[in-house]
Amino acid sequence: MAAVWVPYLLVALVVAASLSALTMRPTEQKHRGEADYVVIAAAAGLRWEDLDPDRTPALWQEATRGSVGWLSVRSAHAVTCPSDGWLTLGAGNYAAWDTRAVTGRCPDAAPKLTQPDGIGANLTDQPTVVRNNQDRLPYGATPGALVESVRCSVAVGPGAAIAAARPFGRVDRYVPELPEDPSALLGDCLLSIVDLGTIAGSGAERMAAVEAADRTLARVLTARPQNSMILIAGLADTDTTPRLHVAIAEGPGWAGGRLTSAGTGRDGYLQLVDLAPTVLSALGRQSPEKLFAGYAATVTPGRPADPAEAMQGDHDADRRAIAQRGVAEIFFTVLAILQLLLFLAVVPVLIRARRHAGPLGPPLPPRRLVVLAELALIAAGLAIPAALLADLAPWWSSSHPAWTFGFATAVLMVAGTLLIRLVPRYERTLWPLAAVAGVTVLVVAVDLATGARLQLNGVAGYSAIHGVRYAGLGSVGLGVFVAGLLLLAGAVSQWVSRRWRPVIVVTFGGLGVVMVGSPYLGADPVGAIAVTAGVCVAAVISTGGWLTFPRFAWAALTGVAVTIAFAVLDLSRAPLEQGTLGRFLTALGDGTAGPAMQRAAAANGQALVDSPLTLLALCGAAMLAFCQFSPWGGLNRVYGLHPAVRAGVAGTVVATLIAGVLGGTALGAAGAAAAAAVPVAVLTALRVLLHAADRTPPPGETDGPGGPLLRKSDGDPVPIP
Repeated sequence: MAAVWVPYLLVALVVAASLSALTMRPTEQKHRGEADYVVIAAAAGLRWEDLDPDRTPALWQEATRGSVGWLSVRSAHAVTCPSDGWLTLGAGNYAAWDTRAVTGRCPDAAPKLTQPDGIGANLTDQPTVVRNNQDRLPYGATPGALVESVRCSVAVGPGAAIAAARPFGRVDRYVPELPEDPSALLGDCLLSIVDLGTIAGSGAERMAAVEAADRTLARVLTARPQNSMILIAGLADTDTTPRLHVAIAEGPGWAGGRLTSAGTGRDGYLQLVDLAPTVLSALGRQSPEKLFAGYAATVTPGRPADPAEAMQGDHDADRRAIAQRGVAEIFFTVLAILQLLLFLAVVPVLIRARRHAGPLGPPLPPRRLVVLAELALIAAGLAIPAALLADLAPWWSSSHPAWTFGFATAVLMVAGTLLIRLVPRYERTLWPLAAVAGVTVLVVAVDLATGARLQLNGVAGYSAIHGVRYAGLGSVGLGVFVAGLLLLAGAVSQWVSRRWRPVIVVTFGGLGVVMVGSPYLGADPVGAIAVTAGVCVAAVISTGGWLTFPRFAWAALTGVAVTIAFAVLDLSRAPLEQGTLGRFLTALGDGTAGPAMQRAAAANGQALVDSPLTLLALCGAAMLAFCQFSPWGGLNRVYGLHPAVRAGVAGTVVATLIAGVLGGTALGAAGAAAAAAVPVAVLTALRVLLHAADRTPPPGETDGPGGPLLRKSDGDPVPIP
């Protein structure tokens, strides 16, 4: 009786160990400075490539002395034009000045202003802008929330007036241009906002605008109050191409580091909505409750002293992110087309393999054709892991980044395929499936353990320009990781007795939950919930049979218990350390979760239509349906011989669909999982069909030291898989 309970006890211990691992917090060296005054000097369109020690000495000096970062300028508008950027700065939330579509170059920030008293100004359009943001847009932004948190503010220039206008339109102190001696003006209020102009165009036009902004900044630096913080930002795009922009914080406590925030979780990256809470934090004031969407910036030490080495050249994240956007769309589109063609080419081979049984049936497919099909299917399953590893090479700096990336990916696919093929265990039925799954898990796990460097701005990862994710595991990585993890668990489970298979699945699943859900690894608590659901389904059917109601009930109860425990752990952290699950539950408790749910629904709809991963998911589903429900498919035979593999496939489907819906990527995770799992599942079905007419020797007959061997119809022995 004690032996019967051992597997259940081990399952409970694995779950407990997984949950405890999620609470681990490595030591961090982050800090933020404090100041008596804050001066925001912003220029729409300012990028790191604009800075030069000779042409822009003031900007270069601040970048050298202060802390630096890449600024994502996402707003409530599809294109963050200057007016949208200034408004988002003042709201501390995703806001939009005008929701009309933008084509070509963005208009300059030119609000309608009146100055009845000669001291401040009135922004006449502000009431309408406030209503539009609170009633028509899903973020519920309140323009002017930043200046409402301080006693008075100063605005210099039209863009600054948009950021400094209170919700009813009043700008406390306003001048259209910086005076000759701005000392008194900048010391008049705790917060000053200076418009350095708009940096647009290219060539001489752009260079002239940057130099003019640098001269204005130099005058600001000369007249800044004592014990003040300077926050420099390129807070908007100037055309329809989104970019990463300049972020510099300089002052007491802001020297020589990289800027980051809890909103990005990545050293060196900030969001536009992080600037407002950073200002209030530096002034020692609390952020207004429920109004700000960002988090105060902190400083991580250790960056190179030279801004050129830290932010330009080979470390130009903006250049890499721009290249990533174009190459990623090409890669996944080509991958979907090639996998579709491969599946169409393999179908006749499957049909011919199924019909060979019996003395009058047609012969088996030629051996060379079978070998070629197997190698092609293995290579297809390795495509996304190879794409992740290809990001180790600086392909984005090439003059032809798409071709360079494609060549590197192809070389890695061929190398991985040959490595799997040359292993002595290759002829085992489940070996290719287990090997591809193992390589996939290893690549993603090592990447997460080393800071997810292959995910950020990677073709198979995510782009910082999108402003959705900056750290941890992306939807593509999640999909292939879950597929690899559960298929590997299923293959390994076939080596043990039925009673121990759930232990194997839960052990692998516990690893997956920790890797995906830990804020210091995958940083995706929603994905961890999805993995939990998939692991529960896989564990209860790994011993064979169907998903009966009692099994479903046990799986559901276990999943709910783990999810509740994970939510409690996330809510127990400090607000700035909570993941998306904790933040969503907090918002649900205070009644502000509606906009987040609306945004997730909109994101799902857009991803379903626009993403090539949808095509990959549909192609994979169609091929699995053929292999399972067609008389020639062979997948049902695979499931009968290897029920743990069926459990892995079922768990993958459940996990990736939940992750896509809850994460706002629709079929993104499922498409990535299909790209990795379906080719090797088809390969396994082909192998089983090729041995459909094999027979076992009579009881007692042994053909080797390993016991009975299967025999083909021609009498040749075949090792039992």
